[in-house]
Amino acid sequence: MSVESQAAEATAATPFIRTDLQRAPSPVPGWEIRQTLVQIAPGTASGRHSHPGPEVGYIVRGDVSMEFDDGTSLELCTGDPFLIPPGRIHNARNVGTVGTRMLSTYFVDETQPLVTTYKAASTSLRPVIDVP
Repeated sequence: MSVESQAAEATAATPFIRTDLQRAPSPVPGWEIRQTLVQIAPGTASGRHSHPGPEVGYIVRGDVSMEFDDGTSLELCTGDPFLIPPGRIHNARNVGTVGTRMLSTYFVDETQPLVTTYKAASTSLRPVIDVP
């Protein structure tokens, strides 16, 4: 089965998937570069989260509303690039009719988890789960 068909099946079965594609040490000691493929099923979202370093991304397929805790959002569609600063809490919501695919690259402190998640719609910014 091809990676493409596995990805399609995974998106249908799971609303949100982040798959590590590659990891490498960065030129800065103690930091690493990570690249992931993020898939979000139609009508679902990633959930509120942040990263310890910048996220540089590209929408491979689909329509996404990148919602930030300050009430702003960034409307993205196939072919759009995006940049999210370190620590900025955001939620990627698939607002289209097809499974979204995003290529995201992170420059992060290797001692920190890639993702910190937060409770939904709360004024508290207390993290609830750290994902390595």
